[in-house]
Amino acid sequence: MTTDAPSPVVVDTRPPATPLLQVKNLTRHFMVSGTRIDVLHDCTFDVSRGEVVAIMGQSGSGKSTLLNVLGLLDRPSSGSYVFDGMETAPLREGRMSRLRGDGIGFVFQQFHLLERRSALANVSVPMVLGGVPALRRRSRSRELLESVGLGHRLHSQPHQLSGGEQQRVALARALSREPSLILADEPTGALDAASSTMIMDQLIDQSRVRDAAVVVVTHDAKVAERADRVVVLVEGRTH
Repeated sequence: MTTDAPSPVVVDTRPPATPLLQVKNLTRHFMVSGTRIDVLHDCTFDVSRGEVVAIMGQSGSGKSTLLNVLGLLDRPSSGSYVFDGMETAPLREGRMSRLRGDGIGFVFQQFHLLERRSALANVSVPMVLGGVPALRRRSRSRELLESVGLGHRLHSQPHQLSGGEQQRVALARALSREPSLILADEPTGALDAASSTMIMDQLIDQSRVRDAAVVVVTHDAKVAERADRVVVLVEGRTH
């Protein structure tokens, strides 16, 4: 009679992956007419690649200020923000701008599309700023619009598109330079339920397929339920 040898135990000795975003004890205050206004207080959290994180909080809780810092549009007053292994506080404006353009895609509630330009042209804008050759811009823009279900609206201008279609153009634009981080500020706030679901489907798909980190600021509990994790801001503090 023979007995099977026990299966070997495989131990993963690889170090844990470093989060794409690391926020630690981050604060942000502003001086208004000589008075200090504290907006963010000792915020601490991280976000990994392939993760969707929702940020929730009441109006005035600091959500937009936090998103501006994460997007390298603003700097913290104190504390640390590490993006893709790089401490951002010491960076000069030029380096911040390049890092933002190469690594971060923005999706806004109000779309911010160029009114007299086609969907193709709108998606191309970040690539123009990034110096991508014209033929590559055009093929990449077409590919992205097809991926969000707008292959038949390539030459439509914003006024010819529904709100949901405009937001999908804005999402395609945010993805044009293959960012590792997608920041979405109330991306479903102006949309109906069906369009909101479609936009969240696309954002989640990007996190899974492209291993991108997605941070969504939202008031919508249904949107937050679809995130992997929720960070709640209460009077500028993370919970």
